[in-house]
Amino acid sequence: MLRDITLGQYYQTDSIIHRLDPRVKLVTTVCYIISLFVVDNIVGYLLAGLFLALVIKLSKVPVKFMVRGMKSILFLLLIALIFNLFLTPGEVVVSFWKLQITKEGIRQAVFMAVRLVFLLMGSSVMTLTTTPNQLTDGMEKLLGPLRALKVPVHEIAMMMSIALRFIPILLEETDKIMKAQMARGADFETGNLIKKAKSLVPLLVPLFISAFRRANDLAMAMESRCYRGGEHRTKMKPLIYKKRDGLAYGAVFCYLVLCVVCGKILW
Repeated sequence: MLRDITLGQYYQTDSIIHRLDPRVKLVTTVCYIISLFVVDNIVGYLLAGLFLALVIKLSKVPVKFMVRGMKSILFLLLIALIFNLFLTPGEVVVSFWKLQITKEGIRQAVFMAVRLVFLLMGSSVMTLTTTPNQLTDGMEKLLGPLRALKVPVHEIAMMMSIALRFIPILLEETDKIMKAQMARGADFETGNLIKKAKSLVPLLVPLFISAFRRANDLAMAMESRCYRGGEHRTKMKPLIYKKRDGLAYGAVFCYLVLCVVCGKILW
C-alpha cells in the first residue's frame, strides 16, 4: 500500500516533458491546479481531463504507474463523497432516516472526486518528470524577485525540495519497519479502523528515529562539503529557456483561455 504512493518519486525516461525547463513544469502545475478550482461544469472538467491525458502521454510515464498512485487517496475520496452527498442542500433525490441525497449533492460529489484525482495526477506528473535538483533550481528562479524583500529564496527552495524527496524515502522506511514487525508477530490488517490505527502507533518511534538520523546525516554531509546557499552560488547546469519551453507556455495559456471560454461562456 505504501509503495503505491507515487508523489515525490522520479520516473527516469526520455520524453519532451522530462526535457522541459523545471520552471515551465512548476508554472504549468500551478495553473492546472487553479483551473481545477475555477471550472465547475462538465465541459471544464472534460477539457482538464484531455489536457492531463495529453501531458501524461507526452511524458511517457506508464498509465498503470499513475493509476497506482490513486490508491493512496481512496479514503480521502470516500470522505469527500460522503460529506458532499449528504450535506449539500437542494432537490432531494433519495431520503432515508435523517439522511438525504440531493441532486446538487451528487453533482458536487462527482466534481469533487474528479478534482482530487486530477489534482493528484497533475502534481505527480511534475515530480515524476523532474529531479529534486531541477525542482530546487526552478523554484529558486521563480521566487528570485522575493530576494528584494530579504526572503531567503534559496533556503526555502532547498527545504521544499528535500521534503519532497524524503516522501518516498520515508514511505520505503515505513514499509521496512512494518515488515520487520509483522515478522515478529505484529498484526496491521485485522480489526476495525480504531484497532488498525492503534496498531500503527509502534511504528512512530522507529520511524521518527530513522527520520531524525537521516536528517542529521544529510546536515553533516552538507556541512562537511562546506555547503553555503544563497548569493554567488554557481550552477553546474544553469537554466536557460529554449524554444520548446516557449511553446509549452503558449499551450498552457491556450488551455486557460479554453477553460474560461468553454467553462463559463459556452456552457
